[in-house]
Amino acid sequence: MRNLSKELKNKTIEYEKLIDYGFTEIKNHYVFEKQIQDHCFKVIVEISKEKQMSKVIDLSTEEEFILVDVSNSLGDFVASVKEEYETILNDILEKCTTPNIFKSKQAKEIIQYVKEKYQDDLEYLWKKFPNNAIWRNKKNKKWYGALLVIPESKLGIESDKIVDVIDLRYQKENINKIIDNKKVFQGYHMNKNHWITIRLDGSVNITETFQLIDNSYDLSLKK
Repeated sequence: MRNLSKELKNKTIEYEKLIDYGFTEIKNHYVFEKQIQDHCFKVIVEISKEKQMSKVIDLSTEEEFILVDVSNSLGDFVASVKEEYETILNDILEKCTTPNIFKSKQAKEIIQYVKEKYQDDLEYLWKKFPNNAIWRNKKNKKWYGALLVIPESKLGIESDKIVDVIDLRYQKENINKIIDNKKVFQGYHMNKNHWITIRLDGSVNITETFQLIDNSYDLSLKK
């Protein structure tokens, strides 16, 4: 039996999507079953708030086929069962969960604001950097914002505290006027002549941050 808590870390389970995927729901307990390997094995996935697990059953014995969770198990047959099992689990994670990387109150408010005003969702473009995500303008595909989780030391602050930050476009001719290296910083991992970074810790109030997002969106429309 596999505990799926590691796979579900920093993800939000979309329970309605579980139903659409084929899970059966009984009193907030969701179960998915699928036969694989020419109906010789059955994958079972169980998800609830208290428990998230999966397993493979050998239908010839009705016993759990534990080799799929043994890292050094050998043989083409076991590898074939494991591959089909992993494909199902990854498909469920992709289609029935959403990332829940950004924990700060302001980050959550910003995500909701952008969704409601511009109908844009965060895009997670880099598997190697799951804590980085961007918004892009649907009209021209230009980025107008990025959310990141970084140590404060990356902003030149003597601290290893992990914080949510937002990168936004800003007018080149005025960028030096807004950067104070206390609340607003040079764009992290962006062109420092055109981008700023803000810590999402309340140092810049949310209304002002919304206005800076709108400004960045407008700048992304320019050629």
